Amino acid sequence: MLINFSVENYRSIKNKVSLTFEASNSNELEDYFIINAGKDLRLLKLGLIYGANASGKTTLLDSLDFLQELILEPVEKKTEAIEFSPFLFDQESKNKNSNFSIEFFQNNVKYIYNLELNQNSIIFEELYFHNPNKALVFRRNTESSKQLTKIEFGSKIKINKSHKSILEANTLWNNTVFGGYIKTNFESKELQDSIDWFDNKLKPMISSKTSLLGFISSRIENDKISKNDIVEFLKKADFNISDVLIKSEETEIDDEILEFINKKTLVSNDKLEKIRETGKIEKKEIFFKHSLNNDNFLLSYNDESQGTQRYYQFSGLLSLMINNELIVPIDEIESSLHPDLLKHFILSFLANSKTSQLIATTHHRELLIEKDILRSDAIWFTEKNDNGCTELFSLDDFDSSVIRKDTGSIFNAYKTGKLGAVPSLSDYYIELENGSN
Repeated sequence: MLINFSVENYRSIKNKVSLTFEASNSNELEDYFIINAGKDLRLLKLGLIYGANASGKTTLLDSLDFLQELILEPVEKKTEAIEFSPFLFDQESKNKNSNFSIEFFQNNVKYIYNLELNQNSIIFEELYFHNPNKALVFRRNTESSKQLTKIEFGSKIKINKSHKSILEANTLWNNTVFGGYIKTNFESKELQDSIDWFDNKLKPMISSKTSLLGFISSRIENDKISKNDIVEFLKKADFNISDVLIKSEETEIDDEILEFINKKTLVSNDKLEKIRETGKIEKKEIFFKHSLNNDNFLLSYNDESQGTQRYYQFSGLLSLMINNELIVPIDEIESSLHPDLLKHFILSFLANSKTSQLIATTHHRELLIEKDILRSDAIWFTEKNDNGCTELFSLDDFDSSVIRKDTGSIFNAYKTGKLGAVPSLSDYYIELENGSN
């Protein structure tokens, strides 16, 4: 589970911003919202981020994506640049290092990972764990003048000298220690636990343009997602869908298409070999059975509305989050969904998930009226200051002089700009070059 995440000097984020899932002392919606992760550690299941367009909501989720990719997909060549942008609106930040910090809970152990880097190399990183007290796993410094990586292990970590030397050699200037470890043939519980968290628990950001169709449908076919769960979710969401059918058929392909598939590595080696042998490719199509007035009708996925398509994909996510421990970031969660359907999805997640967490950006401010589903410490806002820097703050930071949290005034306070994080718009009249308006 995610506890805290901080980032500094990344795209629109200049100064350090921190998103926390540690719950306040409030007992609001305790049974639905709180994960008891350990002694004195109460974590939230949900974080909703509001803000104007271009205020940095997506950038915050993107920075988490960047950190995950940096750890799991290390570059092969030491000459490759690290692809990201620091804050670009002043020269000082362009020349400064960027910093990331993440605190997470994995296999009943709390880990804290800190990272400092620029576009040329990793400058510094360290990993701590609490078992039961805070202790160092490793600390890495890069001697830029000699371009050498030095890794120091804590006293509780047992590693022989030869493995340490190999790890240092495999940890390129532009790789994290985790990246070096992935390339190294020895076992470390603490390093492997951390990599497993980034690989199996934290999911890449889902945007309004992300299609989860293939991902969800393949898992239904492999019984990693129960089709009955999906049908039940769709029924409860009032789509009049009584079944989901996945049909396969083989289509012949010519040599040009086969060469394209081979070049782009679009399928696994086993599938590619089968395609070569048969000269055919398997095509799958999704159908929904609608039961109306004692009659059944089959509609293909492409014939359904965007809302139905989106909720089919979200139903798969819901099943995964209920049955597993996952952290799922979603950008513009309300995209293609009716407001009541969005509320239903969030309520279904809160009521049924046990240890998963959902991080979502949204413009749907009417959710702020819903005191039955939202806690103050689960609502966040992004705002650009006068220097173009993204700032992040929580609704829980406001006192009663600004907002009365026991009333429906949160929505009104946000709508009227008392909480910030809304666009500053001018009048509607536009002065055109020819002088007309």
